[in-house]
Amino acid sequence: MRLLFKQRLFSWLDSYDIYHENGAVAYTVQGKLSWGHRLHVLDASGRHIATLQERVLTLLPKFELYIGDQYVGCIRKEFTLFRPRFTVECNGWAIQGDFFAWDYQIVGQNGRAVATVSKQIFRLTDTYVIDVENPQNALLALLVVLAIDAEKCSDGN
Repeated sequence: MRLLFKQRLFSWLDSYDIYHENGAVAYTVQGKLSWGHRLHVLDASGRHIATLQERVLTLLPKFELYIGDQYVGCIRKEFTLFRPRFTVECNGWAIQGDFFAWDYQIVGQNGRAVATVSKQIFRLTDTYVIDVENPQNALLALLVVLAIDAEKCSDGN
């Protein structure tokens, strides 16, 4: 399953449109006014289905993942000198990526790719292609991508 993740150009808060490969809207992401990033994920019919909430007052960025109102895990940035590194505390997933973390994989406990993420460069807004191996993992993979993008935005990258 392929998703196209596009940030909206003119948006006061973080807002994204996520499309299926055929161009149909899969999800809409709306930023909410809060201290730290707070993103609500809506399905194609506009129903709230997930939330990404940044925890503030932490040494390094940490984002909590919610499906509906149920906490399902978190992703946090690790302290490193040269290469961005993230720890995912959900489903036994891990992040493997390049120096800028613009192209990376979300891998499962078995070492196989859950999703492959690549950033399309030379675009006016952040645009990613997310290839998800199992469509059941699409929403959770999207939350991980949103957390990494939010951290990079906060970091000024």
